Amino acid sequence: MTNLLVLMPVALGLGLLGLAAFLWSLRTGQYDDLEGAAARVLEDDDGPDIRAPVHMTHPDDAREA
Repeated sequence: MTNLLVLMPVALGLGLLGLAAFLWSLRTGQYDDLEGAAARVLEDDDGPDIRAPVHMTHPDDAREA
């Protein structure tokens, strides 16, 4: 019986903590852009890096190799 006197307030406290975290996430806009995350998954990040220097060779160099 004394276990219930300890466990009930702990359970209610954890429930209120979860509710507070959920309400905080709503107020800070965590659920505003659900479509953006889904679209970012489809973007290709494996393309060439446009900032990387391009090694240019003369077409005659390819025949010598």
